[in-house]
Amino acid sequence: MGRSKVTKFASKLLMFLVVLVSALVCTGHAGELALGGYYKNFTVGYHLPFQFSFQGTNTPQDLGAVTNRLRADVSWRASRLLHLQAAANLVLRVQDPVLFDFDPFQFRLNPQRYRVDDPEDLLYPESDEDISSVGLFQNLDRLQANLRLPFADLYVGRQAIAWGFARVINPTDVVAPYAYTELDTEHRIGVDAVRARIPLGMLSELDVGWVFGSKFAFERSAGFLRGRFYVLQTDVSPIAVLFREHLMLGLSLARSIGGAGTWVEAAYTRLDDEELIDDETDDYWRVTIGADYSLTSTIYGFAEYHYNQPGASNNQEYVDLPFTTAYREGSVYLLGEHYLIPGASIQISPLVTLTAEFVANLSDPSLSLTPYLEYNIAENIYLAGGAFIGFGPGPSVDLSAAELGSEFGSYPDYLFTSFRIYY
Repeated sequence: MGRSKVTKFASKLLMFLVVLVSALVCTGHAGELALGGYYKNFTVGYHLPFQFSFQGTNTPQDLGAVTNRLRADVSWRASRLLHLQAAANLVLRVQDPVLFDFDPFQFRLNPQRYRVDDPEDLLYPESDEDISSVGLFQNLDRLQANLRLPFADLYVGRQAIAWGFARVINPTDVVAPYAYTELDTEHRIGVDAVRARIPLGMLSELDVGWVFGSKFAFERSAGFLRGRFYVLQTDVSPIAVLFREHLMLGLSLARSIGGAGTWVEAAYTRLDDEELIDDETDDYWRVTIGADYSLTSTIYGFAEYHYNQPGASNNQEYVDLPFTTAYREGSVYLLGEHYLIPGASIQISPLVTLTAEFVANLSDPSLSLTPYLEYNIAENIYLAGGAFIGFGPGPSVDLSAAELGSEFGSYPDYLFTSFRIYY
């Protein structure tokens, strides 16, 4: 497959940066050059709620996947005013072949949609060949220049953009959020953007930018204006986002009350009338309210309540939600309306931490439980294991009249281990 002019330009620019940094290193004028990254291994075993047919073949209920991810980060502070960053991921996936075409979590977000273009992500096998059980992929995740101006910090290129104070569900985070079922959320997926952060005083700033969609198309892009202010011992962040011709207005508040951290995050979205289908409404609310507290020096707990107006009040409507505008373009993925999300973390020893949280759909009712145990083997080396376990009625086996018995009862259970080395 041929690459577009934009992709070729990005590749040439990356090559130029690599050559330039190498030349500076050799001549002793590298400035502040930093190299880093990580290697991660995730081994996952899925148990699907029932056996079904995919592409004419009966799929077993138990599936497995091993993902090896290698990341390289290059950061070069050329001067006090200019800072360049680049990062790329190389991912080797060894898994049941069906998992290359089928996502066990069918309501998945696409965080890479706000990119102008990309090099072909599949490196092996060739794009015109079928993948058996091994696939090698790449992701050019960062390629940005940061320029410190007298009145603002300017960020140009592929970068991470995220908003909100909530721990699990951020209603205002509509550009490239992660779903709670994602295993690796350490680095936000890079998006193509121009962004300026303008300081307005102590702990206050104005954040404005434009995030480019495919081929720079306006109807696939997003613009945002966000403020952050410290008022009456409260962090206050109003935001307005024009995304894919829809308008979101949001407000995030965070403050300490009686030793506990508290937050409220609300977003109102007005949809473009031309995008609506069937009986869709033209607006919706999403709200998260939460608090956290350190009970002791080794025990930490939190709880959130999330209101998701685009969701359905009964499970019979779940299968139609992915076709609505809020789910296709608004980064909504939870299927119900009301959720309770408590969690806790216990420091068993200086090197061992146990965490657990569950997300409960109060309308089904159903819930998912996620325990996680991590061991810090040595400096920058971690071993962990955990599970995602759903409770609730499963989906209908009669695919001619598909129906999800509940949200979390219809998702697969999975066990996983992870091994991480940072360098």
